[in-house]
Amino acid sequence: MAQDNLSVVLHAKGDLRLESRPVPEPGPNEVLLQMHSVGICGSDVHYWQHGRIGAFVLTKPMVLGHEAAGRVVKVGSGVKHLKVGDRVAIEPGVPREMDEFFKTGRYNLSPTIFFCATPPDDGNLCRYYTHSASFCYKLPDNVTFEEGALIEPLSVGIHACQRAGVTLGSTVFVCGAGPIGLVCLLVAKAMGASQVVISDLSEERLSMAKELGADFLLTVKSGDGPQELAKSVADMLGTRPHVTIECTGVESCIQTAIYTTRSGGVVVLVGLGSEMATVPLINAAVREVDIRGVFRYCNTWPMAIAMLASGKVNVKPLVTHRFPLEQAVQAFETTRQGLGIKVMLKCDKDDQNP
Repeated sequence: MAQDNLSVVLHAKGDLRLESRPVPEPGPNEVLLQMHSVGICGSDVHYWQHGRIGAFVLTKPMVLGHEAAGRVVKVGSGVKHLKVGDRVAIEPGVPREMDEFFKTGRYNLSPTIFFCATPPDDGNLCRYYTHSASFCYKLPDNVTFEEGALIEPLSVGIHACQRAGVTLGSTVFVCGAGPIGLVCLLVAKAMGASQVVISDLSEERLSMAKELGADFLLTVKSGDGPQELAKSVADMLGTRPHVTIECTGVESCIQTAIYTTRSGGVVVLVGLGSEMATVPLINAAVREVDIRGVFRYCNTWPMAIAMLASGKVNVKPLVTHRFPLEQAVQAFETTRQGLGIKVMLKCDKDDQNP
């Protein structure tokens, strides 16, 4: 095994470095992975640009990356379900203790959870990485490493649609056509949504949404008011949507989401903005519009793998840029500029294929 463990390390706000670290040894219940494909997330870029997200503050150097897939190169003594050579997708959130959230199946809410590339926990944008074997999922032969890496953002869409109660015949409005808005669109359609409207400022992103199956596209102009946007959505659908999935975190978009949703419907907040937001809460209350939060995901990897393997969901078009690991800084700059949709880093020198 090559002993070069090139890693993408954030030292401080704006200080992103490529450095070689020792190849780690897996613990008894861990596997050592040779990383293959790792996507860059908006949160990775945010840590790079700002050094923090909310209460999560970078205080020491941290390896970035949490949308990842790789190959098992060593297994811990207690690992039974994986062997050397297995291709796996990594679920980046691993509970550290069996608290009430773990016991009720909502381990994503555990306050002590380990999560890749969330301070102080290292991520997996490197050549070699150890992870809990229970949170590594074997990929079927017809699912590529890149699709495996895209299970992480896809999982946000699955969890959001489950929290929203999207089902056969639902009408859905998705605010924002970035990577997360697009996976919400894909999952909503796969779960039976009859019509999906998606909005964005960017025509390029909306054309990708059209390609991925959106029924209606709403181009937002900077001066548009929340109530007029709500009317536009209702006009397109012929009725207000059952569900709105808000993926921007922008205050005016949250307002739009509430005004747009039909009485008795559900608004799910996926995008993260500032801590405080002024929203028409009483409008939601008197119309029994439920407002639900989303924090990452839980129990989504098996469903995501099944969706990809069966062809019910196609995430391949989301990858618009690829860079070898050595060009990580250029890859991060590409993401920061908002070029394309998903930027993928290729960590295996000998296999740069999808």
